[in-house]
Amino acid sequence: MSVDGPAEPMVPGKDGTPRARAGRNLPAALGVGVALGGLAIVTLFTVKATFLIYLAAAVAIALWELSRALGTRDISLPLVPVAVGGTAAIALAYWWGERALVACVAITMIVILAWRLPAGTVGYLRDVTAGAFALIYLPLMAGFVSLMLAAPDGSRRTLLFLILGVCSDIGGYATGILIGRHLMAPTISPKKTWEGFGGSALACLVAGAVALPLLLHGAVWQGLLIGAAALLAATLGDLTESMIKRDLQIKDMGSVLPGHGGVLDRIDSLALAAPVVWLLLLAFIPVAGQG
Repeated sequence: MSVDGPAEPMVPGKDGTPRARAGRNLPAALGVGVALGGLAIVTLFTVKATFLIYLAAAVAIALWELSRALGTRDISLPLVPVAVGGTAAIALAYWWGERALVACVAITMIVILAWRLPAGTVGYLRDVTAGAFALIYLPLMAGFVSLMLAAPDGSRRTLLFLILGVCSDIGGYATGILIGRHLMAPTISPKKTWEGFGGSALACLVAGAVALPLLLHGAVWQGLLIGAAALLAATLGDLTESMIKRDLQIKDMGSVLPGHGGVLDRIDSLALAAPVVWLLLLAFIPVAGQG
């Protein structure tokens, strides 16, 4: 989640810890970010299948946060079938591929339709639509991370994906704090600036151009294209989640990650970037038997 805007001096919070003008507890945010990144690297480069646990846990918490947020508008998300079916989809994508992912998502949608029947007709369409949205927005998108991970070089593919997401966030946040002046979408995200977007763009392009050749022996121009595509998808993901929060009239989806908000606030940009990066990597660096 990128948070950027007009630069302001660092000020101490009520507890004495330094906070940027965006309201983040920066030491806490840095510590949480390092811990999450370290856990990702450890799981990716030891027993890579354990990254699926990490991924599924993040999706489950994000679904819970989304369910609570929707509840403020009397929308009852069918959380159990979405969470169970979503977890199965993430696992099946890794072990059996994209066909299993699609089939599992479709079957989960059928279960959602049936699950909501006993609660009556009032709000039926509203609730099952919320279930369909949640299923596509989080588990399906996470399934593409599983597909990346399943490749023989999947640890490096997934690491590239994470690097691009982190660079988009950090580039936008740092540049927005330092020189952000011109609001990008004030009615959607009042602190997101065009200068911050430029910082995200620079960081993503450089990361793609450097990381793709180093990790997967791709060409620099391919890295630039993947970086640009990830940037656009991540920015859309950030704006989409901001739009959801504006619609629900809430500030953050949760508070489980100090300095970051909720898990969904952290993975909003990664969610939409996942299928884009997976597809471009498949096109540029084909997996044996899939190219």
